[in-house]
Amino acid sequence: MAKRILTVDDSKTMRDMVSYTLRKAGFEVNEAEDGKKALAVLAGGRFDLVITDLNMPVMDGITLIRNVRAGSQHRGVPILILTTEADGVKKAEGKAAGATGWLVKPFSPDKLVDVVQRVCP
Repeated sequence: MAKRILTVDDSKTMRDMVSYTLRKAGFEVNEAEDGKKALAVLAGGRFDLVITDLNMPVMDGITLIRNVRAGSQHRGVPILILTTEADGVKKAEGKAAGATGWLVKPFSPDKLVDVVQRVCP
């Protein structure tokens, strides 16, 4: 059974690129355009991994992570942040919120798949 991944990004182009890369590698992918919509998608099923952008309208990635970690259904699901931000302070904030890992855009498709396979075996 394919692993289910939720990718969250306000950029449709970025969601399309991430989804295409992961589907090509055999993953089942759902998408959301902000943290609030991501929470609604998560409420509808089981996921093995969440990949989220940091800077989004309505609800940002850090707030999304805090909400996921505070819930019960997906509390232990790995969460990767995929963002243009490389600032150490932001990384520390993401880690404190409960992020599993951090990837910087633009991403290499091979590296993305490699990281996903490591955190979601």
